[in-house]
Amino acid sequence: MDWRLASDIGGTFTDLAYISSDGELVTAKVPSSPPQYGRAVVDGAGQLAKTAGLALADMTEMVHGCTVATNAILEGKGARTALVTTGGFRDVLELRRIRVPRLYEPLYVKPEPLAPRNLRFEVTERIGADGSVVTPLDEAQLDSVAAEIAKVDVEAVAVCFLHSYRNETHERRAGDILRSALPGLFVTLSVDVLPQMREYERTSTTVVNAYVGPPVKTYLDGMQRDLKAAGCPAHVSVMQSSGGVVDAEAVKEKPAQIVECGPAAGVVGAAWLAGTLGQKNLITFDMGGTTAKGSMIENGGLIFAEDYEVGDSMNTPGAIAGGGGYALRLPVIDISEVGAGGGSYVWLDRAGAIKVGPQSAGAAPGPACYNEGGTRPTVTDANVVLGFLNQSSLAGGSVPIDASLSRAALQETIAIPVGLDLFAAAYGVHQVANATMVRAIKAVTTYRGRDPREFALAAFGGNGGVHGVGIARSLDIRRVIVPPAAGVFSAVGLLLAEKSVSVVRAFSCDLKSLDRTAADAAIDALRSDARRLLDISEDKAAYRLQAELRYVGQAFELTVDLKADSAAALDLAELRRRFDAEYAQRFGHAFDAEKPVEIVSLKLIGRDRTHRTASSLTLHATPAGQSVRDVWFGPDHGLHSTRIVGRAELSPTPEQGPLIVEEYEGTTVVPPDAQVHRDANSNIVIDLDGGV
Repeated sequence: MDWRLASDIGGTFTDLAYISSDGELVTAKVPSSPPQYGRAVVDGAGQLAKTAGLALADMTEMVHGCTVATNAILEGKGARTALVTTGGFRDVLELRRIRVPRLYEPLYVKPEPLAPRNLRFEVTERIGADGSVVTPLDEAQLDSVAAEIAKVDVEAVAVCFLHSYRNETHERRAGDILRSALPGLFVTLSVDVLPQMREYERTSTTVVNAYVGPPVKTYLDGMQRDLKAAGCPAHVSVMQSSGGVVDAEAVKEKPAQIVECGPAAGVVGAAWLAGTLGQKNLITFDMGGTTAKGSMIENGGLIFAEDYEVGDSMNTPGAIAGGGGYALRLPVIDISEVGAGGGSYVWLDRAGAIKVGPQSAGAAPGPACYNEGGTRPTVTDANVVLGFLNQSSLAGGSVPIDASLSRAALQETIAIPVGLDLFAAAYGVHQVANATMVRAIKAVTTYRGRDPREFALAAFGGNGGVHGVGIARSLDIRRVIVPPAAGVFSAVGLLLAEKSVSVVRAFSCDLKSLDRTAADAAIDALRSDARRLLDISEDKAAYRLQAELRYVGQAFELTVDLKADSAAALDLAELRRRFDAEYAQRFGHAFDAEKPVEIVSLKLIGRDRTHRTASSLTLHATPAGQSVRDVWFGPDHGLHSTRIVGRAELSPTPEQGPLIVEEYEGTTVVPPDAQVHRDANSNIVIDLDGGV
């Protein structure tokens, strides 16, 4: 029987999922295997196949999510990258934008460019803003630059010329010359990565693509070899940061599109969940072993970031925050990420304050309780001390733990130096972790002018259910939903994702004087690009048209749906009203009708409308039986003898906490002042302060 597998590699665990034709969900969770991550995928696939009665030889597709591109940037382990650019623009990566992430830090130092100055080369050429050739490309000079690059031992070359989005001929020619002179190097052009205005963002995105290109290719090639060696012929597809799935070979050409592919899968799954619940507005909280991610489902749809940065301690979207990472202006689901997860180290700063992350114990050596050589306490160790987590094993018994090691590490590092008893120290760590993660939620809600109190919270990831209620209370959210297989929900999201791509093209004009014929020609070109990337015919394609709009004179844009099939059918007055409304909600005001609005670019989301995903999921969990253990719920509630149950033991009728729900994929904590029930779709629903 042919079947599809999803695999999601995290810093601590690798999650796998399979959905049968009748919606039955089978999952597996195994420790990640750095640096050869493919081994964990093959091992986990074998375990899952055995459980589900499947054969690896019958697997037709593996849909994959990973953090390899993000980690290459965060850890500074990407390719040694050169930049070839227009004369006079060598230092665009240094100049950046004026924003800084910490307002009251005058000595803040910007991150080092991914292409250092000695590897940035200028070439004489110039394209005007109207697309005309001002100065022809000096090919002899480019030959000399190629000879210099050959001497400095680089692995990748990014090419970004001024205004190439208007006229790509110089960049195309430069790419041909460099590929011929430098065979074996990864050469990437801005016209293939981001054909849009904004010189810094376009240059940065192109350099990011070059920087992560070789490690992503090496990673995917290794994954495919490991699968083949295991007797698995599966075709590999990869989640994009935009929430769509594409062929692995396309990813190797444009690897920057998967920088946030792992977190995106969880949000895609949450959007599916919102649809099954009839819950239009949902905040997603995804907490794994190394990071915590926040995003938002609004009116049942995904929200995309107009600007995005990667590489800071918190990956940030939007025009308000940012300045601490590298601009990545590709289609990205609006996700904010902080370095706080179950494996994040707990430490004291010089003032004696408790801090969490961003450094993590990862899969090796892991938290102290893993007894694998780690001695520093982590968030997981604090949760073990509190009794939130099982004190003998995790992941259904597959990961044995030693709670005494958690107590010793936390006592020595936090409790004694701060002068707290052990429970108080552990709960303090739990609260600090919550406060750190609340930043991620606010970045995608309050920074966008949304009130979190109007949303429910979907908590997933290996630690989402442990911290979900605490996060919700901090934001005055009154309902928390923990979906089936929450601990591997990003893997489930991979199987629920559509086959889709996002493409964009520069198109600048005043909204009132829109040339509808020219706009439709650009839209037709976008449709053609989308069909080529999806490898489908027109009769299988569906499209969603968008535009980036701004008030004339501004330096940032907002994305608004056109809600039309063509520019010819576009209601310009209604589009202006929707732009004004979104602007007012985001920033608290909007300009009057006399202020002109301009279009900066056109976007298109194309999808294969014949691709089908599950309409419902069933998780056949066997009853876990009930037990009791002491759990500390903070100074307001103290120590409680708490029932430990499985999801199957929860009733459709709400019952009062405290309660701990333990499953193979994760744990859910229900405090004494909350109510919990299991709905018809097997979701755990926790209502706070009387519910919604």
